[in-house]
Amino acid sequence: MAAVTLAKALNTALRDALREDERVLVFGEDVGRLGGVFRVTDGLTGEFGEQRCFDTPLAESGIVGYAVGLATEGFRPVVEIQFDAFAYPAFEQIASHVAKLRNRTRSRLALPMVIRIPYGGGIGGVEHHSDSSEAYYAHTPGLKVATPATAEDAYWLLRDAVHSPDPVVFLEPKKLYWSKEDADLDRRRAAPFGRAAVRRPGRDATLVAYGPAVPVALDAAAQAAREGIELEVVDLRTLVPFDDETVSASVQRTGRCVVVQEAQGFAGVGAEVVARVQERCFHSLAAPVLRVSGFDIPYPPPKLEHAHLPGVHRVLDAVHRLQYNDEPDVRHLDRGVA
Repeated sequence: MAAVTLAKALNTALRDALREDERVLVFGEDVGRLGGVFRVTDGLTGEFGEQRCFDTPLAESGIVGYAVGLATEGFRPVVEIQFDAFAYPAFEQIASHVAKLRNRTRSRLALPMVIRIPYGGGIGGVEHHSDSSEAYYAHTPGLKVATPATAEDAYWLLRDAVHSPDPVVFLEPKKLYWSKEDADLDRRRAAPFGRAAVRRPGRDATLVAYGPAVPVALDAAAQAAREGIELEVVDLRTLVPFDDETVSASVQRTGRCVVVQEAQGFAGVGAEVVARVQERCFHSLAAPVLRVSGFDIPYPPPKLEHAHLPGVHRVLDAVHRLQYNDEPDVRHLDRGVA
């Protein structure tokens, strides 16, 4: 076991994939000599050459379109989009072609490709650099969507994504790139692609989170434990496929559920989780399922993002409402504490 950052785990996954399969190609804006904005591809061009890891023009639609052509010819492209909102020019390619080609050709053509997208806030970035756009991809049939919250998951989910016969949108929480944990990337991961993980057991309520919201949920659970409230934390790991079994089993045990997401609340992934929990666990629920999310606004300036992003206080406020049917506590908004 060694201390590994999430960014290093991703770099190791790409290096191992390139080493094991000559069909794997890594490309995007500044991923070559620079090693990417977040240095996730650092050293790959030097080790594998410019034919395997290379820079592209600043044209996201062209990057993804080029990957589509390569995938239909037997390659396994892994493309990097520099920032979340930079992917929007490529969304037509993703929604119209990447997601639909297998269905359109009656499975004669598969697209084994990965679209890596750093997403979310928490780094002091401005708009177009801090979006949480996961709902767009999860809503698009034909795409798998993964978002790791730990270094081990970053490694194994990316390895699985590269091996997948179908396209994967791989969302990387940029504020977690430099978080460290003791991880053994040589051993096989505990949970396969498509399965959620119980990060902390509990009996009083379930916190369902994914990506950048997982550490927030864990911090909230640790603080709640000091109040005598035991919260179970479920990390979704993949949004598509969605693991109904693990989520439902947890909520049926605890009888209460809060869904935590960094993205704005309206029509988000959290709303889908709430609906699925309500449909499958209705007779086990002791209280309504609640959501804690970012506000329904464009991403704010860096000095205000702490008020926009859901934090421990807002999660615990929702938990107390579940326990005691309290009204929402909005006092923290006046203090600027998320």
